[in-house]
Amino acid sequence: MLLVSRRCSTFRASLLALWLHLSTWRTGEAIHPACALVAQHMKAQEQCSYTRQKERSNHTAPSGCQTEWDEIRCWNRAEVGQVVNVSCSEVSQLFAKNHGYIYRNCTKNGWSDLYPSYEEACIFADEVEEPETTYYSTFRQVYTAGYATSLISLISAIFVFTALRKFHCTRNYIHINLFSSFILRASAVFIKDGVLFTDETQDHCFMSTASCKAAVAFFQFSILANYFWLLVEGMYLQTLLALTFVSQKKYFWWYILIGWGLPTTILTIWVLARNFYDNRGCWDDTDVAFIWWIIKGPITTSLLVNFIIFINVIRILVQKLKSPGVGGNDTSHFTRLAKSTLFLIPLFGMHYMVFAFLPENTGEDARLYIELGLGSFQGFVVALLYCFLNGEVQAELKKRLWKWQMQGYLSYSKRRRTLFTESSTVTQISVLEKSSPKEQPCSELQNSVSVV
Repeated sequence: MLLVSRRCSTFRASLLALWLHLSTWRTGEAIHPACALVAQHMKAQEQCSYTRQKERSNHTAPSGCQTEWDEIRCWNRAEVGQVVNVSCSEVSQLFAKNHGYIYRNCTKNGWSDLYPSYEEACIFADEVEEPETTYYSTFRQVYTAGYATSLISLISAIFVFTALRKFHCTRNYIHINLFSSFILRASAVFIKDGVLFTDETQDHCFMSTASCKAAVAFFQFSILANYFWLLVEGMYLQTLLALTFVSQKKYFWWYILIGWGLPTTILTIWVLARNFYDNRGCWDDTDVAFIWWIIKGPITTSLLVNFIIFINVIRILVQKLKSPGVGGNDTSHFTRLAKSTLFLIPLFGMHYMVFAFLPENTGEDARLYIELGLGSFQGFVVALLYCFLNGEVQAELKKRLWKWQMQGYLSYSKRRRTLFTESSTVTQISVLEKSSPKEQPCSELQNSVSVV
C-alpha cells in the first residue's frame, strides 16, 4: 500500500503540473480547464469520503474490500476475488483518447497494488510536457499580439470618428460603441491574465480574492457588451435596409440601452447569484449550471437573433441586386454579394455561431483557434473594414493630409520670403554704409586744432 501511495503521489504531482500547463491556453475565456479538472478531482474525493462514511455507519460488517481513495480516484467496494478495471479516460479528462486500463484485485487481505501503474497505463511521459507547454505559450503570445493590435487600431478608429466632424452620425456612433466594447474585451483579457497568472507560485484555482472576482466579473461584462453591440449593429443595418425613411436618431438611445444596459443588468443578476449561491473560488467555474446560463443564455440568444438578422440582410441585398435599377451582369452581382457577405461576417460575429450551441468540451482545438486566434484579431478586422478601408474615411484623411501638407508648404514659403526680405534689407544697409563719408580720426582733429 505504501508503494501504491507513493506512485499515486508522484502521478498526482505530474497531473497537477500538466493541468497548470493547460491553464495558459484558454485564458481568453473566463473558464479555465485546469480549475475545472481540479474541482472535479476534489468533488470526486468528497464523494468517495461520503461513500466510505456511509459504509462505516452501516452496522453490518462489510465483506470484501471497502471503498478506498488512492489520491487519484475512488475504488468502490468489491467482493473478495473480484478484479476491478478502470480506463484512463475515467481517471481524468486529460486521457480521454487513451485506451489504457488499470487493474486491482480484491483479496482477503484487502486491495492489491495497481497493475500497471497510472504512469505506465496512461502513458504520461514527462518529455511530452515541454512541447505542449511551448505550444500553448506560443499561442498565448499570438492572442496577446492580436488583442494588442486590435487595441491600437480600435483606439485610432475612434479618434478618427470623433475628431472629424464629418463622421458625426448615428451609424458611426454605433460603430464607436462597438469599437469600445472590443477595447473593453481586450483590456479585460489583459487584466484577468495579470490578476490570475502574474504570480506563478500562486495556485489560481484556489484564489478567492475580491480583485480576482472583480477581474472575472469585468471580463464577463466585456463579453456581454461585445455580443450585444454586435447585435445592435445587426439591428441597425436591418432597419437601415428595410425602413429607408425612418429617422435613426430616435432609435439610438434604445441601441444604447441594449448595448450597455442589458449587459449591466445581466451581470448584476450573475454577481448576486454567485455571491449568494456559489461564492467559491474566483467565480471562473461552471459547476452550477443555472448560474452559468445567466451569462451563456443571453449570449446564445443574441447570436441566434443576429444569425437570423444576418440571413435577412443577405436576402434584402439579393433582392436589391436583382432589382432593375441595379446595373451589371450576374457575375458582378455575385461578386458584390460575396464581398458584402464577407464584410458582414465579422460585424455580426458569425464565426462564433460554429460553437454557440455545442457543449463546452466539443472541438476544443478548433474552438481555441476560433475564439482566441481569430477572436483576438476581430477588433482589428472590424476597425479596418468599417473605418480605415471605408472610402469616405480614406477620402477625408487624404484631404486632411493634403491640407496639412499645403499648410506646411505655405508656412515654409512664408518663412523663406520673410528671411529673404530681411536678408535684402541688411544688404542694402551695408551698401549705404560703404558709400557714406567717413569721420576723421580723433588724433588728426587734435593736430589741426593745435596748428591753429
